[in-house]
Amino acid sequence: MTTGRKDKNLTHVGPDGTARMVDVSDKPETLRTAVARGCIRMNSAAFAAIRSHQVAKGDVLSVARVAGIMAGKRTAELIPLCHPLSLEAIQVDFEEAPDLPGFRATALARTIGRTGVEMEAIVAVSVALVTVYDMAKSVDREMVIGDISLMQKTGGSKGSSTGG
Repeated sequence: MTTGRKDKNLTHVGPDGTARMVDVSDKPETLRTAVARGCIRMNSAAFAAIRSHQVAKGDVLSVARVAGIMAGKRTAELIPLCHPLSLEAIQVDFEEAPDLPGFRATALARTIGRTGVEMEAIVAVSVALVTVYDMAKSVDREMVIGDISLMQKTGGSKGSSTGG
């Protein structure tokens, strides 16, 4: 089934209107980075339990960090038409946010390639936060994940940008 739309600006749509992966083979390889951020809000009991390593499932932030890294590495399996990338680095960090209360997560993805790593950073931070929820839901089933955004990207023909 085709959309019938033949807009030259739609990079993931072929001339006949069908979905396609963008051909990046003519693009030069450059260092590309992306930083994404998000947060999880929770009640004060869950915040205290995570901080003091008193959640029954274990060290919540350590497990969530690994989950985020693993997810970032598998982004092309999760997002249709996303290029599989060889990542040079992926890092997930958490910051305590007593004002929420909760945690802010930041993910950094880096590669030398022909396409950016924005999706990898966004997927990494998202899965890290979902993992916090999964591990701490016995303490708080009303946690809220939000404010997920791309904060920065570098590399490629469009250069650097900041957002969020």
